[in-house]
Amino acid sequence: MVKKIGILALQGNFQKHKLILDQLGVESTYVRYSSSLDDLNGLIIPGGESTTMSKLLDRSGLFESIVSFADKNPILGTCAGLIMMANNAMDDRVNTFKLLDIDIERNASGRQIDSSIETLTVNYNNVQKNINVTFIRAPKIIRHGNEVNILAYHKGIPCAVKSGKHIGLSFHPELNGISIFHEIVFNKLINNREGLHAA
Repeated sequence: MVKKIGILALQGNFQKHKLILDQLGVESTYVRYSSSLDDLNGLIIPGGESTTMSKLLDRSGLFESIVSFADKNPILGTCAGLIMMANNAMDDRVNTFKLLDIDIERNASGRQIDSSIETLTVNYNNVQKNINVTFIRAPKIIRHGNEVNILAYHKGIPCAVKSGKHIGLSFHPELNGISIFHEIVFNKLINNREGLHAA
């Protein structure tokens, strides 16, 4: 069976993630209904607006389906995706999947005008790599559990975390053509490769 990764496409910047997967030679599809998850081996939850995304997930019936899907399959969440994966978004309007033992402060980095491209050092499997990524109204991880592995920090604060098979990022690697995190979280689906790679 062909391995395929889904990209949640209810709202937000999902097209750029598909470009990254295309560059990696991975088959992908947009996910808008629960039935779309049936033949997938992984899922990306993109950036967007977390309160809107939460409402659309509940309305579409996808919320519970993704929780079940995440039991067996890896999830990558960026920006709003990270918020949705958190244990607590500190906002009653956001119903989270509780896939990562972290608490999040939404929009902690200010307004859209405060967006910036930053250089981060990623640490994974005893390898370090510097990358440039984009922060847009980025959420802030204000607490993380002992089982959460920190892959990168920004100004001393965790901004890329891994727990079990899942990864959450407070930034947008896809806007800079960075594929490292897609490759780490979906390593078993991408030519069985492990380690750090960049597009």
